[in-house]
Amino acid sequence: MSAELKKYYLKYYGKIGELQQLSKASANVDLIQKFVDLCVVNAANAQMDAVFSVERKDFLEKQMNYTPIPYSEIFTKEESVILISGIAGIGKTWLLRKCLLDWSNCLIWKNVELLFYLECRMLNQHQNISNINELLNVFYKDIVNDINISNHTALFIIDGLDEFKYMNELLNSSLTCKYPIVNALKEVQKYKYVIAGRVYAIDRYQSISTEHSDKLIIQIMGFNENGINDYVENNVKEEKKEVVRATLKRSPFAKAMASVPFYLSCISKIISDSNKIYATSFLTMTDLYGNIFLYFLREHIIKNNKLVYEIMEDSSNKKYILIICKVAYKLFVENKIIFSKEEVQAFYKKIETDLGCYYQFAHLTVMEFCASVYAYNCLSSKEIMANERLKSCLSMICGLANKNQNSLLKFLVNLNESWFSSFNRLRKSEDRNDYHDLFIECFYESQSSFTDEIKSIVDERKWRISINDGKTSYETSCENYFINHYLKSGRRLSELYVNKNILSDEEKKLLIQCSTNVCVVYFNRPINFEGWKPKDKIEVLYIWISRYLITKKDFEENFLPWINLCEELRLELHNDIDFIEIYEWIRCSNIKEFEIKYREKYFCNLRIGVNYRKLPV
Repeated sequence: MSAELKKYYLKYYGKIGELQQLSKASANVDLIQKFVDLCVVNAANAQMDAVFSVERKDFLEKQMNYTPIPYSEIFTKEESVILISGIAGIGKTWLLRKCLLDWSNCLIWKNVELLFYLECRMLNQHQNISNINELLNVFYKDIVNDINISNHTALFIIDGLDEFKYMNELLNSSLTCKYPIVNALKEVQKYKYVIAGRVYAIDRYQSISTEHSDKLIIQIMGFNENGINDYVENNVKEEKKEVVRATLKRSPFAKAMASVPFYLSCISKIISDSNKIYATSFLTMTDLYGNIFLYFLREHIIKNNKLVYEIMEDSSNKKYILIICKVAYKLFVENKIIFSKEEVQAFYKKIETDLGCYYQFAHLTVMEFCASVYAYNCLSSKEIMANERLKSCLSMICGLANKNQNSLLKFLVNLNESWFSSFNRLRKSEDRNDYHDLFIECFYESQSSFTDEIKSIVDERKWRISINDGKTSYETSCENYFINHYLKSGRRLSELYVNKNILSDEEKKLLIQCSTNVCVVYFNRPINFEGWKPKDKIEVLYIWISRYLITKKDFEENFLPWINLCEELRLELHNDIDFIEIYEWIRCSNIKEFEIKYREKYFCNLRIGVNYRKLPV
C-alpha cells in the first residue's frame, strides 16, 4: 500500500495546475523541476479574529524582519505535528504537494509507512462520514482496501483548515455537532499530522492541539526578492518584464504583496495581457484589488475579450457585479468563508463558483474588495460606521473615491445612485487612537487632495509622524503622500518621532519632507543622514540616546545640524559620553532653553557659558 500511494502521488501530483494565474486553462507546472523555495519562518502566536485586513497587516509587519527556515530543516525531522499558516494565495498547497512528492521519492518522513492527503473543501461534501477508516475508503478506495489504519505508522496532511465548514465545531468541544465528519477529523489527532490553513485558523487550532509535545508551528511568507525576480524572468513575456519590474518598484504595496504568488501571478498576467498600463495602475491597495477583480470578472464570469469600459457599458453587467458584491458583503459581515448553494441563491441564482456542494470566492481578497464595492455604492455613511466588521474595509471604501480617470476603479463606483462622502464619517470615529493612521491610509487610497472638506477634518487635531521599525513600507508611502499635501497647504506638522537608525529611501523622503515645517522633533537613536542636513527652524528638539554610546564625531554629524536650528533642547546622554565637548557646541548655539539628563541627574535652564565645568564629567 505504501508503494501504491507513492506511485499515486507521483502520477497525480507531479504536476499542479497553477490556478493562481487566473488563466482560462490552468498551466501544469512540474513541482519537482520548477518548485520555487518559499520563505518559511517560526510563527508568532498572534491571537486574532478572522478579519482579513488584520491578517494582511500582520503579514506586512512580519515581512520586514524574519529569519527563513530551510525546507530540509523542517521536513526531514520527525515532528509528530506540524502546523503551517499563511495568508491566502501564499503557497501553502504548493508546499504540501511538494511534501507528497518528496515522501514518494523517500526524501522525507522515511519512518512513515502511509501518507494521506485530504483537502477540507472536499471533506465538506462528506459530512456523514464518522471515522478515519471510512474516510480513507472514500478518498483512497482503490488503494487502502478496507485498511485498519491504527495498525500502521501513518501521517495525515490536512489542507485548507479555514475552508472546513464545521471548523467552529471542530475547535469547540462544547458545541453540539450533528455532522459526523467533525469526529472523523478529530480522530486525525491520534496520528502524526500536518495541518495547513490561514493564519487565524491555525492560531485557533493550536490551542486544542495538545496531544503531541513535539509540535512545530511555522508560517509561509512567500517569495523573497530573488524568488520574485526569478518568477518575473521565467513567467513574463520578454517585452513586459521591465513593465512588471517598474510597477513593483513604483508601488510599495504591490511590491510587498508580490511575495504572495497569487498577487505576483495576477499582476504579471494583467500587465502581460494589456496593451496599456497606466503609471497609476497598482499604485494603491484598492487599485491592486480592483484590477484583479475586473480581470477575473472579464476572464471567468463575463468570459469575453472586450475592454473593461465596453463591458461596463452594458447595464446588465453593472447589475450583475452589484449582485456579486451584495453576496460578498452579506457573507463578509457574517464572517462566512464557505457557504452553501442555498445561501447564495438567497441573493441570486447564477453565481457559478461551484466547488462540489459548497461555494467560496476564488480568493478571499476578492470577497473583501467586493464587500467594499457594495458598501460604497449602497450603504450610507451612518450604516458603514455602525458595522464593526466593515472597519477592515474603510480604506478600500475610501479608495473607491479615487477620481483618477486613468484608474479602472471609476467603473465600480457608479453601480448605484447612492453615494456618500468618503472622509466625513472618519471624524465621527469613536476610536480616536485609530483615527490618525486610518485617515492617512484612506487619504492615500483615495489619492485625494486638500479640499475644503479635508481641511476642515484635518484642522480638528494635531498631526504627528513616526518613523520606527514597526512601520511597513506601505504605511510609510501613505504618510509620504499625506505629508506632501499637508505641508503644501501651509500647515505645520506638530511632531516628528524618529526611532530608527537605518532608513529606507521612502523613510528618508518622509523625514526630509517633515523637517521642512515641524514644531517638535524626537530622536531616540543615533542616525546617519549620509550628508543631508536640515535647513528649517524647529521649536523643540529631543535627543534621548542614553542607551547608546557614540563618539563626538558621530554626535556632531548626526545631531549638531539639528541643534543649530532649535530654540529648546532636551538631551539625555549615555553616562560614558564626554558631555563637556558636546556642551561647547550647545553653548555656541542659539538655544534659548536647555535641559539635560546625565548620569541619573537632571539639569535645567543652565546659564549657557557660565561655570559649565561644575557639571558632572
